[in-house]
Amino acid sequence: MCGIFAYLNNLTPKKRAEILELLVNGLKRLEYRGYDSAGVAVDAANSKDIAIIKKTGKVALLEEAIKNKSNELDMDDIVDVHCGIAHTRWATHGVPSEVNCHPHRSDEGNGFVVVHNGIITNYKEVKVFLEKKGFCFESETDTEVIAKLISHFYQQHPNFSFRELVESVVQQLEGAFALCFKSKYFPGECVATRRGSPLLVGIKTVTRLATDHVPILYGKEDHRKSSIDKDFRPHGRADYPTLPRTGSTSEFEPLEDKQVEYFFASDASAIIEHTNRVIYFEDDDVAAVKNGRLSIHRLRRGGDDPHKREIHTLKMELQQIMKGSYDYFMQKEIFEQPDSVVNTMRGRVNFETKVRLQFENKEKP
Repeated sequence: MCGIFAYLNNLTPKKRAEILELLVNGLKRLEYRGYDSAGVAVDAANSKDIAIIKKTGKVALLEEAIKNKSNELDMDDIVDVHCGIAHTRWATHGVPSEVNCHPHRSDEGNGFVVVHNGIITNYKEVKVFLEKKGFCFESETDTEVIAKLISHFYQQHPNFSFRELVESVVQQLEGAFALCFKSKYFPGECVATRRGSPLLVGIKTVTRLATDHVPILYGKEDHRKSSIDKDFRPHGRADYPTLPRTGSTSEFEPLEDKQVEYFFASDASAIIEHTNRVIYFEDDDVAAVKNGRLSIHRLRRGGDDPHKREIHTLKMELQQIMKGSYDYFMQKEIFEQPDSVVNTMRGRVNFETKVRLQFENKEKP
């Protein structure tokens, strides 16, 4: 399956070379998941645009491509606040190629970029909708519709926050996904969410943490009407409102110093060398980092929903984290995927394989 790694530094000066090295090393930690191409997106040298570098094959080839572009990227430029996203792809829609590789973009100007782990099952319907709106597609992937869809909502609602735009998007998606977004319109911000695919964030500070949990913010469903286009309702589903949040103090930030680094990843193996403090996201959590503050949002409260997400302290070694309680890495990967995803993984594994392995090892995920 695909691997996601994203890094955001707030008031923590880093050279662009250091940021790219962090992103590439994060991808190397995820290589065991299997992949056929890799890519990164960072702020361009002028800091007003986004530079995307993608390469088929091993992460080492991506690393070489980055070195070849070092003059364009101004590697010695130091940035105090920056968000970079990275990805290793295991192709499900579209052959392995640079154009099909992640990150995917909303337009030629790279207004929004996204990395994705999972499968969007209604992407064809979303693509038809967006083509009618005038969007042109350059890849064969299901992921590109996500980048185009957030651009569409931005055009319709330019006053929305980055988090509100992402919420508008994910309400229209069906399938399994973990997503990390970056945008030149929202510099220094990152928004991440998941449904059916793993995602966590590591937190690194120079001082002690302000709290050992992050409260969840919920919306008021009667605050305002839906903002979704009335002509876009996949499978006849009614559109859902994009909701504001209350309780601005319910955000995480360092206690004594605003210097903080965030590491988003599909797997703790990409994070543990940087920090052992992590939050595991639940389905439909939308995590947003802005001005160094992390907030976690949900559209609506369930009957048994917890009111916070705990900040866990990892005590395992790297190899233990990567393999968990399973005997083999691939066994772990198979068991942790929804059946709907396993069934569509291009013949690499299928549902019968999952059942057979589970029976032979007498383990339950």
